[in-house]
Amino acid sequence: MTDTSHARGDSLADDPSLEREADGILEKLSRAEKLAMMDGDWSFWEGIRELGMRGGYHRHPWNAGVLPRHGIHGIRFVDGPRGVVLEGGATTFPVTMARGAAWDVDLEARVGDAIGQEVRAVGGNLYGGVCINLLRHPAWGRAQETYGEDPHHLGQLGAALTRGVQRHAMACVKHFACNSIENARFSVDVRVAPRPLHEIYLRHFREVVEAGVACVMSAYNSVNGAWCGENPELLTRILKERWGFRGFVLTDFMMGMRDAKRAALAGQDLEMPFQMHFHAHLSALVENGEVPEARIDDACRRILREQLSLGRPRDIPKTVLGCEAHRALAREAARKAIVLLRNEDAVLPLSHDESIALIGRLADKPNLGDRGSSDGRPDHVVTPREGLTAALGDADRVRFDPGADLDSARTAARDAAVAVVVVGYTYRDEGEFLAPPDFAPFADGIPKPGPLRWLFAPRFMQPLWGKLFTLVSRLGAPKRATGFGMGGDRASLTLSEEHEALIRAVAEANPRTVVVVMAGSAVIMEAWKDRVPGIVMLWYPGMEGGHALADVLLGRVSPSGRMPFATPTSAAHLPAFDSDAREIPYDLWHGYRKLDRDGVRAALPFGFGLSYTTFALEDPRLERGEIRADEDASLHVTVRNTGAQDADCVVQVYASAEGSAVERAPKTLVAFARVAVAAGASREATVPIRARELAWFDEARDDFTVEPIAYTLRVAQHADDPAAPSVSLRVVA
Repeated sequence: MTDTSHARGDSLADDPSLEREADGILEKLSRAEKLAMMDGDWSFWEGIRELGMRGGYHRHPWNAGVLPRHGIHGIRFVDGPRGVVLEGGATTFPVTMARGAAWDVDLEARVGDAIGQEVRAVGGNLYGGVCINLLRHPAWGRAQETYGEDPHHLGQLGAALTRGVQRHAMACVKHFACNSIENARFSVDVRVAPRPLHEIYLRHFREVVEAGVACVMSAYNSVNGAWCGENPELLTRILKERWGFRGFVLTDFMMGMRDAKRAALAGQDLEMPFQMHFHAHLSALVENGEVPEARIDDACRRILREQLSLGRPRDIPKTVLGCEAHRALAREAARKAIVLLRNEDAVLPLSHDESIALIGRLADKPNLGDRGSSDGRPDHVVTPREGLTAALGDADRVRFDPGADLDSARTAARDAAVAVVVVGYTYRDEGEFLAPPDFAPFADGIPKPGPLRWLFAPRFMQPLWGKLFTLVSRLGAPKRATGFGMGGDRASLTLSEEHEALIRAVAEANPRTVVVVMAGSAVIMEAWKDRVPGIVMLWYPGMEGGHALADVLLGRVSPSGRMPFATPTSAAHLPAFDSDAREIPYDLWHGYRKLDRDGVRAALPFGFGLSYTTFALEDPRLERGEIRADEDASLHVTVRNTGAQDADCVVQVYASAEGSAVERAPKTLVAFARVAVAAGASREATVPIRARELAWFDEARDDFTVEPIAYTLRVAQHADDPAAPSVSLRVVA
């Protein structure tokens, strides 16, 4: 089996007429104009001043390569991934991890379509919000920005978002690659062998490339000794040659490359968002023959081709921002993302005529998640308190207590029929991280080691620049009070002592206590989970999250979210994680794969989630039980709703290759489908099984291989489902 398949999806960039048009424009450009296409249109210090303004990053798209003389409108970058980040009331959807919990490819494409429209409405044409870095460890500060821990799951949802966005604008997938530590992202070197690199950390990127993504953003970190923005193995040999990527590569912002020559030769096409290394050095490098003119032409052709395909101006009115249809979609996404983790004695759904004590400060404040580059700016956020009050139509029925005083919380809980405690994290606990030392390259006027030591500060500015950030550091800015005011990598996987004490106090006062958790990744709940009959994972649910929570708690819909990662009973069961690492090895083992290999039971299995009904998966069958390595199979299964409420079931197919010649994970997700089934009814689901999902990367062949053996396909409701039926699929040479 080869690894060279490529398809452009919905993109038009393979159209020969676009190729000719791009070549025609390229022929008219001077060298200076070509070089101007390869960096942002802001001068460095002008851009720094803009970023220094309050909310400067969120004021406008970031432009690059605008050449009015030739009718080239350029790149107009708008960040994500919860929606358009610019001020002006754009829709803020649930964080990506929440949408990963929905396991809904169609929903994610519709979210992408809405976001693509809103990107255009604010004047953008490139959306930087297809974030699919793999969740290797739940302490990663930006875990909320990705879909989960599994490459197949990541690839399917990332490709769906890409297809949706690219109905209107260019999409950018990020961060390429192995970017899953936040605090050390500017310095850490990930050491990874070819097999885990291709099999675990890159295969979802390949899926999105094959869906036709216009742009790939390189990461800050280095891989195997080379910065990702200057890494020829990643950017040229894998991305452009092996996968046949025809779009363009841009850097992550400001610190995405260090050396113009290395970056250009490695395959970097566009430095964002300012005029920095390429602007300062690329002209001389080309003049001296150190960077071939053909490399410049290739970069410009790639940028032009995508602009002509997906980046031409379009008129979409600003009335689309946060419109009723998009808010309804945000509510649907939040509703489908909610995971019911515990429901003893059927404490949920709540009765509409019983009193509710709503406890915890997070119940009455907007909590959208990270406030860095992905920060949303909606006009209004529906809190849990607002959502429940609106649903019940009676403010007196929801008795709110902030939970700061435990005696007051106990009293509120004791006087109500049911207590709902909202706890979890905020942007202060996890998110994008920029520490003051990262911006102190010239402390006391003397160049110091650090990610920004190479910045373009005029000599007279160097002492002032250094002294400013040295002062910030010396004033004792805590590690988690960063330049953006965000939390970085998590310090703990449990809730705070304050929140755990609140849960215990409320549970003692009212045996009918439901805990609602807000977070971006795993929360270890062993210390308190058995004290309460109900636990709900709300995530950071977006602007309509309060309404969605009320929909689920009151039984208007059955909860249907499923966990996009495995939660262990102890952090000791996870891979090593060092938020300050300078070098770290990545291998094949993390998440449910590692737990399975180590024989450790998950507290919450990958793919797990409860419902207000029950399902049975019956009679799995393959149209053909034997296929070649270059073919696909179709698996049919009957999904039976054995309860009394309409609901969605997430069918998950896991493959095992017991006869493999190499060590493999005991089981691997190879397909999934979300299926709506009416109460008491049955429905047949058809799930395609691609042979490539059974492959492992053979380092000796430098390619994927699908072994000609029999594979067991388990059709399950979660990774550890003991009732999962199975079928056998044989691959023949």
